[in-house]
Order: sequence, then C-alpha cells, then structure tokens
Amino acid sequence: MSTEFDIAMLLLRVGVGGVLLAHGIKHARGRTKTSNWFGSIGFRQPELQWFFSTATEIGVGVLLIVGALTSLAAAGLIGVMTVAFWTVHRAAGFWVTARPDEGWEYVFVLALVAFALAIAGPGDISVDAAADIADDLDGWVGFGLGVAGIALAFGQMAVFWRPARTDV
Repeated sequence: MSTEFDIAMLLLRVGVGGVLLAHGIKHARGRTKTSNWFGSIGFRQPELQWFFSTATEIGVGVLLIVGALTSLAAAGLIGVMTVAFWTVHRAAGFWVTARPDEGWEYVFVLALVAFALAIAGPGDISVDAAADIADDLDGWVGFGLGVAGIALAFGQMAVFWRPARTDV
C-alpha cells in the first residue's frame, strides 16, 4: 500500500523529470541553434556539449519519471543545473524575471528538489523500489551523489568552458 510519502515522491519525480525530459527534447530538435548557443557562451566543442547536455536531460528525465537509479539521476540534474547556474544565470542575480538574462531562482529550485529526491529516495512507486535498491542509493549515499554531481559539473566547465574575457 502506497503512503502519502510515496505519492509525494512520485509527483516530484514525474514533475521534475517531465520538465527535464521536455527540455532535452527541445534541445534535440534544435541541434544547430543549441550548439551555436553553447559556443556563444564560451563552450569549446559546442556540438559535443549539445550531445551530452541533450542526452543527460533526456536520460535523467526518463529515469526520474520511472524512479530508476533515482539518486544517480538526481545527481545528473544537479550537475546540469550547476553548469546552468555558473555559466548563464548567476550574473543576472536571483530573480528569473530579470530579463534579458534570467536569474538563478529556477535552476536553484530544480537542483534543491533533486538533492531532496536523492536524499529521501524515490518512494515505493518506483523501479528502484521494485528492484529493492531504493534504500541503497538514498540517505547519505544520495547526498554524496548530489555533491559528486556538483564536482563533475565544475570538472566539465574546467575542461570545456572558456568564456570571453570582459576585462580586456
């Protein structure tokens, strides 16, 4: 029998996973536009960035929706949001309505929800629960995976991101 917690986790996973899946599909359909955008904000090898960003968003979205490897998927979402925060949104301030650059409130909330999912686990209405691995990946393990998502995001930026210098 599902508890209120299980239903809440299902709603969170499906909602956040659906948002990320839709975002990934949008990127997949706009390969050239998205690749050009990655290049314009300072990413080297923008086609590669397009591929990995799109694959991560679609893959993480699907995994969250079904509750499979939930904490790993949450770490992927945290990583994507860390890159988005650092490379695009942080300079605009907090408010997402700070046009034209959009602040970081949206990416912060998505990353925070992902951290909560990684720590709390997917609930019993999930593939993880059916496979009897949900408790192996949540709690402190989930927290550690979330931190690893941040570390991997900064590693990606260290290798691939070279924004134009504005102080020259």
